[in-house]
Amino acid sequence: MRYIKFQKIVDTIEALCISAAYELPQDVLDALKQAAEKESNKKAAKTLNQLIENAKIAKSEKIPLCQDTGLAVVFVEQGADTAIKPPGDRKDATLFDAINTGVEVGYKKGYLRKSIVADPLKERKNTGLNTPAVIHHTITQGESLKLTVLTKGAGSENKSQFKMFNPTADKEEIIRWIIDTVKQAGADACPPFVVGVGIGGNFELSCLLSKKALLRNIGSANSYKFYDQLEKDLLTRINALGLGPQGLGGNTTALACFIETAPCHIASLPVAVNIECHSHRHKSAVI
Repeated sequence: MRYIKFQKIVDTIEALCISAAYELPQDVLDALKQAAEKESNKKAAKTLNQLIENAKIAKSEKIPLCQDTGLAVVFVEQGADTAIKPPGDRKDATLFDAINTGVEVGYKKGYLRKSIVADPLKERKNTGLNTPAVIHHTITQGESLKLTVLTKGAGSENKSQFKMFNPTADKEEIIRWIIDTVKQAGADACPPFVVGVGIGGNFELSCLLSKKALLRNIGSANSYKFYDQLEKDLLTRINALGLGPQGLGGNTTALACFIETAPCHIASLPVAVNIECHSHRHKSAVI
């Protein structure tokens, strides 16, 4: 059994929160550059180049890419042969405690906006810590601990949707609904988007799959030929909407569309779409 110190996890999450807020991943930056080169609409090309310049300034000046520094969504892949070693003064501290402490410290040290309210309806009082984080935990083989932080802004998250289709629904019906969801997101969700689609599972799993889909590198291919082609078809039809960067028109409404699937009940066909804005902030580390 390998023991990982509580503070090591705190420090790692802290660093991931700050770097995610300041530094756009290289695959996203490359996709924006390629889109700017190919964009036939001059206004759209100018907007894309402004987004690229914004990313350069954020990285060099150590300032957030966007004022909405998001809700911290943390994906944890914990090796079955690892355990967390709590500090001496906190014998009952857990992995989740370490993650939330790291988010709190990262958002404080990075001067990142705190956006989490403790109660969703009655009071909506800000916790002032940007915690609790939303944590998705899975057990894997081995002795490593992989931590991925996705800082998800509300503008794009608010435009995400879920639908339970009849199991008799065909591919075209689902495609039309996905495209309509992107169309409805419009300029409010800050395109160009990365579109995550979850198909199958059940009510909650399809939504989780759509968010996990966002973690794929732009340019990567789906391992299943059918879904690889479906991703390509969706991206083509989404970009044909003409919404364009920041909703100002053009050929670049989305940079990528990724699909994740899971087995589902014979009587259901759940589908979820998670919209992500152009400021697609996520970072990973393996301890």
